[in-house]
Amino acid sequence: MKYAIVESGGKQFRAVEGGSIEVDRLAIEVGQPVELKSVLLVVDDESVAVGTPTVAGAVVSAKVMEHIKGPKLVIFKYSPKKRIRVKTGHRQQYTRLQVETITVE
Repeated sequence: MKYAIVESGGKQFRAVEGGSIEVDRLAIEVGQPVELKSVLLVVDDESVAVGTPTVAGAVVSAKVMEHIKGPKLVIFKYSPKKRIRVKTGHRQQYTRLQVETITVE
């Protein structure tokens, strides 16, 4: 099984050929190709290539499948006896990528 550890948006993801990953929202239209060049590790059955800090010549090719929203989070701040009640929320934007190929030169 061939997989790679890639970095996108300051976070690391495990990308498997044929699989999908959800990264922070990218400003790319649905259906467009994406190349992730910040590859930290590539594993191909027995061979392992570890980057220092990235693997030279390694590229993960993916395609944008859709833009989605994460789960709704409710933030509630409460201070008893002071009448302080603040209710806010957040919903993170994600981009789902379909990993097509992992190449190492």
